[in-house]
Amino acid sequence: MKDKILKIIPAAIFLTLAIAFIVKFGGRAILKSYIETGIGDCRKIPILCMAPSEEINNLEIDKEYIAGLLEYKFPKIDISIPKGFDIFQEKIKKTYYKKFPRRNRGSAIYIIHMEPDFFVSLFPEIRKQGTNSDFDFMKRTMYAKESDIKNHTDAFFVIMKSIFIPDLGAQKNVKMAQFSISDKRGFINYNLSGPDRYFDCIVFNGQSNFFAIYIKDKGGSLDLNKVLSIISTAKAR
Repeated sequence: MKDKILKIIPAAIFLTLAIAFIVKFGGRAILKSYIETGIGDCRKIPILCMAPSEEINNLEIDKEYIAGLLEYKFPKIDISIPKGFDIFQEKIKKTYYKKFPRRNRGSAIYIIHMEPDFFVSLFPEIRKQGTNSDFDFMKRTMYAKESDIKNHTDAFFVIMKSIFIPDLGAQKNVKMAQFSISDKRGFINYNLSGPDRYFDCIVFNGQSNFFAIYIKDKGGSLDLNKVLSIISTAKAR
């Protein structure tokens, strides 16, 4: 997942420069047409016209559920996850083994950790427009809509949204929310509509460390409360 981001970032920068040229010499209609041709519109990618529509605050974490999770330690992050999931941090993979072949094949959790101010340092021009932290950066990304593009900054965040949000199944069934639990806050995009469930979690701790946690839950063993409990265990090293 991190490799994907790092590979796409140079292309995103080039595309942003092209967009700036179009804004200067074209207009809103041309800019939207450019984005729709290069990425897609809301009919093709529904989530590009969706935004967080609910807030989850002061949720009581299920300590009994957390006690039954398996703790994994990576070079940059510690996290506890359920049995039956493979877990990856960047190129490191750890697998949960049973005595018998597991039925829940394909369930996996992918995690990325970035130091504070990674994104606003990578795109310093964004700071000049009032985006002063990585949380602000991700908030603008999650709330970006293709239908609301007016200038190159709007277009930039739509591009970022298309990059950061992974496979979530049928997008028309995706829910987007902003959350705050214990010392963490962020955004969660999830799809509970099918036999397989998907959770895309953008998380910041009290020290502004960034975590991206993507969960592919084959067989639908997790719900939103369980995922938020998992998120609460993430710690930066």
